[in-house]
Amino acid sequence: MTDALTLPAVAAAAVLILASACASPPPPEAPASFEPRGYSSGSEVMPYRLFIPAGYDKQRRYPLVLWLHGVGGRGTDNAGQIAGDQVLGTHVWTTADNQRRHPAFVVVPQSSTARWSDGGTGRLSHDGGLAIGIVEALAREFSIDPHRVYVAGQSMGGVGTFAAIADRPDLFAAAIPLCAFGGSPERAEAMAAVPIWVFQGDKDSGVDTSHKMIAALKKAGAHPRYTEYRDVGHDVWTRAFAEPDLVDWLFAQHK
Repeated sequence: MTDALTLPAVAAAAVLILASACASPPPPEAPASFEPRGYSSGSEVMPYRLFIPAGYDKQRRYPLVLWLHGVGGRGTDNAGQIAGDQVLGTHVWTTADNQRRHPAFVVVPQSSTARWSDGGTGRLSHDGGLAIGIVEALAREFSIDPHRVYVAGQSMGGVGTFAAIADRPDLFAAAIPLCAFGGSPERAEAMAAVPIWVFQGDKDSGVDTSHKMIAALKKAGAHPRYTEYRDVGHDVWTRAFAEPDLVDWLFAQHK
């Protein structure tokens, strides 16, 4: 007997090594500060991440930011929605300086589908409804200030942000849609009471829709803030989250 590998065994080992080398990399590691959770609704479970302010005190009331990710955050790994191109939208609120000035919860659900809203109706989709359910469940679990619940999102999450404040203007104190590629100007009256800051690139395909949304909001009596970046396409988040007064503006809004 010999301990040497036979040729078939060597070939099999080589195949295993090659397969391991070619395997897809693991999903991005989510920062530990965002606690992994799941929200159950019937037989469904929507994954989400939750940032809890340091030194949480149940005797205080805290604001909450709901982030609706774009297409790049879709999946079921409960990590992608706070990684990659979703980092700025999720982490700007959690920096040490911003948490020192504005301690707040940040909740980031993850959808496996392509939408938070139904494009034709401008209303929340099934997954959008689950995201609202998460916010309401957290308000029962933690000491959340009902007058300071906010929603923000980019791309498909920007469209979902418009739908969220149209469907639930009673819930949200302010909204930040970024590079939304669709929306329903006919629902402007429903969302007119919610302070809103819209960001758009003038080279993005959704710029005309944003113009129509802003015009409809103004016609409905709203006073939206609108920032359009010259020679910028879809990725406005790299500019928007560097705006020096964005964070302070959001947390200054109350119902």
